[in-house]
Amino acid sequence: MNDAINEGILVLARKRRLSAVGCMTHAPAFQQDARSLAELDVDAGVHLNFTEALGQPGLYLPLSQLIARSYTRTLDAPRVARQIERQLDAFEAAMGRQPDFIDGHQHVHQLPQIRQALLAILARRYGAAAPWVRCSAPGEQAGLPGALRWKARVIGALGAYSFSRAATAAGLRSNRRLLGVYDFRGGSEAYVALLPLWLRNMRDGDLLMCHPAMPQPGDTGMAAQRGAEFQVLNDTGFAATLLRQGLSLVSYAARASRTKDATAFS
Repeated sequence: MNDAINEGILVLARKRRLSAVGCMTHAPAFQQDARSLAELDVDAGVHLNFTEALGQPGLYLPLSQLIARSYTRTLDAPRVARQIERQLDAFEAAMGRQPDFIDGHQHVHQLPQIRQALLAILARRYGAAAPWVRCSAPGEQAGLPGALRWKARVIGALGAYSFSRAATAAGLRSNRRLLGVYDFRGGSEAYVALLPLWLRNMRDGDLLMCHPAMPQPGDTGMAAQRGAEFQVLNDTGFAATLLRQGLSLVSYAARASRTKDATAFS
C-alpha cells in the first residue's frame, strides 16, 4: 500500500519472519518494490482489492457498500471480472511469473459475485497450476478475548465457508483456517500478548495473517499499529517463541512437502 509497509515487509521477509506476502498490485508502491520482493524466498500473491483506490481508477467501494452490493448481486459482474484480471496482469508483469496465492484485502475475495468471478478466472488462466487461495474461516480461539472471537466469526460468516467449499470443488489448495484477527489497537503490548495465543491455537495448515510496516515518526491509528506489529515480529523474542513451541515458518509449497506442524504468515 505504501513505502513504509513495503520496507517493513522486506526487512521481515529477509529475516524469515514472514513466509508469504500479499501484494496490492495496482498500488504505485508495489510497482516500485516488486523486483526486491521477487528476489526473496517467500510466497508472493495478489491481495485482491475492491475497497482502496490508492489514486488508481477502478471499482472501489467502502467495505460496507461492497458487502451489501455483493450479497444483493448488484455489482457489475463484467467490471468485477475485469478488475480481477487487471490485478493478476499487473502482478505477472511486475514479478515475471504467476502469483503463488490469492487472498483479499478485507477478505473481499470470499464475497458473492467476487468469489464466483475469481474461481472462474483462476480455472481459465492457470488450470491445474492455479495458485493456492486463502480460507478466512476462523481457527481455534481458546484464550482470546470475546470481542476478537466474535470478529473472527463475523469474517468467516461473510463467505469463508462458501468460498472454501467452492475452492475445494474446483480443485484449489488452501490453508486450513485463519488466525490473526484483532481490533488493531493497543500497540506492541497488545500484539505481543495476542501472538502467543494465536500460536498456541494453530494447527497444521493454519495461516496467521499480520500487517507490519516500518514505524514512522508521528504515526497514529492503523499506521501506528502496523508499526507495533513490525516491532514485535522483528524482535528476537518472536523467534524464541517459535522455537519454544516447536514451530517454524515455511511457504505453502514447503509446508505441503513436510509432515511436521508448521505455521505460515501473510
